[in-house]
Amino acid sequence: MRPFFSRVLSLVRRRTLDRELAEEMDVHLELATKELVARGLPPAEARRAALRRFGGQTQVAEAYRERGGFSFLESVWRDVRHGGRLLLKSPGFTATAIAILALGIGANAAIFSLVNAVVLRPLPYPEPSRLVRVWHTPPQEQFRGRPTFAVSPANYLDWRAQSTTFEHMAMYGFRGAVSTGRGEPEVFIGAAVTEEYFQVLGAPALVGRLLEPGDADPARAHVVVLHERLWRNRFGGDPAIVGQNIRLNGEPYTVVGVLAARLTLEPDFELWMPLAWTPQERAVRGNHNYLVIGRLRRDANLQQAQAELTTISQRLEQLYPADDKGWGALVRPLHDDMVQDVRPALLMLLGAVACVLLIACANLANLLLARALGRAREIAVRTAIGANRGRIVQQLLIESTMLSMAGGIVGVIAATWTIGAIVQSFGAMLPGAFDVVVDARVLMVTAFAALATGIVSGVAPAWRMTRGDAGDALKQGMGRAGTHTGERRVRNVLVSAEVALALMLLVGAGLLIRTLGQLRAVDVGIDPRNILALRLGAGRTTAGGPEAAARFFADVIRQIKTVPGVESAAAIDSVPLTGGSTQPIAIEGEPARPLSEQPELAVRRIAAGYLATVRMRVVAGRDFNEGDVIGRPLVAVVSASAARRFWPNDSPIGKHVTLGLMSNDPREVVGVVSDVKVRALNDDDTQAVYVPIGQIPGPFNTIVVRTRVEPRALLPSISRAIHDIDPDQPIRGPQTLDEVIGESINQQRFAMRLLTGFAALALLLAAIGIYGVLSYTVRQRVQEIGVRMALGAAATDVVRMVVSEGLRPTTVGLAIGVLGSMAFGRVLSTLVFGVTPRDAVTFGAVIVIVLVVGAVACLLPAYRATRVDPLQALRAE
Repeated sequence: MRPFFSRVLSLVRRRTLDRELAEEMDVHLELATKELVARGLPPAEARRAALRRFGGQTQVAEAYRERGGFSFLESVWRDVRHGGRLLLKSPGFTATAIAILALGIGANAAIFSLVNAVVLRPLPYPEPSRLVRVWHTPPQEQFRGRPTFAVSPANYLDWRAQSTTFEHMAMYGFRGAVSTGRGEPEVFIGAAVTEEYFQVLGAPALVGRLLEPGDADPARAHVVVLHERLWRNRFGGDPAIVGQNIRLNGEPYTVVGVLAARLTLEPDFELWMPLAWTPQERAVRGNHNYLVIGRLRRDANLQQAQAELTTISQRLEQLYPADDKGWGALVRPLHDDMVQDVRPALLMLLGAVACVLLIACANLANLLLARALGRAREIAVRTAIGANRGRIVQQLLIESTMLSMAGGIVGVIAATWTIGAIVQSFGAMLPGAFDVVVDARVLMVTAFAALATGIVSGVAPAWRMTRGDAGDALKQGMGRAGTHTGERRVRNVLVSAEVALALMLLVGAGLLIRTLGQLRAVDVGIDPRNILALRLGAGRTTAGGPEAAARFFADVIRQIKTVPGVESAAAIDSVPLTGGSTQPIAIEGEPARPLSEQPELAVRRIAAGYLATVRMRVVAGRDFNEGDVIGRPLVAVVSASAARRFWPNDSPIGKHVTLGLMSNDPREVVGVVSDVKVRALNDDDTQAVYVPIGQIPGPFNTIVVRTRVEPRALLPSISRAIHDIDPDQPIRGPQTLDEVIGESINQQRFAMRLLTGFAALALLLAAIGIYGVLSYTVRQRVQEIGVRMALGAAATDVVRMVVSEGLRPTTVGLAIGVLGSMAFGRVLSTLVFGVTPRDAVTFGAVIVIVLVVGAVACLLPAYRATRVDPLQALRAE
């Protein structure tokens, strides 16, 4: 080990060792000189003879260093110092190169941070690979195209009791909770969970304890766990809140603990309470309103769990055909289930920023190639005095790598600033339990990307400078380096690649822009202008039963109508495009079928006057009125598309339908109304049944208010009107219906914005590449241009020559990019609507944009070419 440690020590004692080596060589020379003088030679001649016998001191020192140290590391360090000096001497070039790389690497770091947090990093729970989500698979005759469905209580209880592959299984559902008694009243989004919910997750409490077996007992069911954010914002982060009572929905609940924000499974949950079923609720099979998660046993796998639940579901189908016929089970890894909706968009964006990085890489390669060609004589001199090809390649690659690492550092800093904005743009699209940060994995991948970028970008210059004859380079004038056809071909290939990649991104952005235009043009079926929507709970009136809740909402609507500037007001359980109930329907006159075989339709509860407020048309029959309340004949209104489906050759007015999940009593159809987009703008399903809130009141509804002025200007007055009815009534999330419709296309809008930003960045980099190549070409062809102008070429001829040379690689890149865009369009097929992935308008517009930008990038070098003085050009070397 002694030689090894001696070499390591030489790295840190280089100056001392060099001084000792020089002293030792001086001693040897002095002794040799004295010996020759003793033999009779004059001192001067003896000194020269001693030097000839000893050999070159520099060569001896180098040989000694190679034997006594790590020569490769030392040469790398020398190249690093030399490269640093060269880059500092060219601040303009260095700043440009670092900026280009920072854009490409920073964009990759930001998007990869998101992909890492959501797709790659495991869930923050113990042994996350054992966590699964369990779904119902509905009958495709009723739910065509819908692969999964929520679960009913009785089926869940049978799954849990009969399965052996699960260590724990839990069910949960959304619950609204009105908090009163501590400050301003407020509505929270809560979750009602079975007692094994937190055991499934394996989540520890931040403060106190979490829900546990026995909390669902009716005697203990009034306990609650708070989200860390709610605990800090509403209760000041006071640990003493554990054990205290808070009022939710007018009843006291004891706070037993706090859950850390990073362990929240659903991003909207703010508190958790026990799911305490009555015996009647435990027996429900046909009403599917809950989600199920499970933790597999250590000796079980996903396939075994799937096979077991499939067997149990088939058994339940035989035992309860009226409710379970055609309903199966699907077991899916929890992580995969949570990210399945957002994964395609994230991977698409990751591919987009990879294209941006490739363009930046090509740009840097062009810059380095031009710079290396300008240093042809310097490198030729190095070769002539003994530098081998490896040393030249090493030096050039180290310089490019230094640039890329500096660009990577700047890019990571920029990424940390932009991650927050990107996450906020994703909004509710991101599932819970994900913390997007620049962690060690992101830094490692970014460092690798920067290193790879530097090496790839330096390959072309290194390859070019190690071929050819050094003598020719020494003879060649500095101003004429790089005029060889092969060199221009390399630069043009790089430009063509940049243009092709930029065009692909622009086509993708163009398709999404066109999609947004098509979605905005979709007729929702209502007039959303000047409508304000407010989510209310029945609050204290729930203790009075359904009649009291119905009276509360009727009083609120009546009071709001008295506000100056309000044109009309009404209520609905879920406004269009925000989800809602889907229920089986039985049609009078058709053969009786069990719930599991009945067709499913969207069912909405609305108040009298809702149709007029949102300006839906009554096609036939009548609207609901104030007399459609509990105790009066049950009525319903159907959409025009539902009427065409169930009564294609007849009028539905006077016919009867039965909504089995609400009541077994038939309802008379009293009206037909115009169609409305129920779930999404790009969904053709408009079939719906409307029932009056007065007959089926619920604890929470959305009040819709049409105003004669800007809706939000009346929000304070409307709030006062509501509080005149109930001073403790919280108002959650006031929105205009225009905002609701806008939120429904958030995924397409977000993907469009990011992809458009990356495409614009790619186009800018491509334009810089075209400009840089042409500027360099013009500078190298000064003599040729001078000769042309001296022989009578006009300025327009020079401009035409330069622009045509610049557009040639641009055109080649366009052709390649069009082919690539056709393949890239398939990736966007799930995000586009109303256009095809090969939309001719989009392709045509993008091609024109790229050509215009390419032409503009060519004009400045062309203008400079026309300013060449023929006499000065002819005098130049």
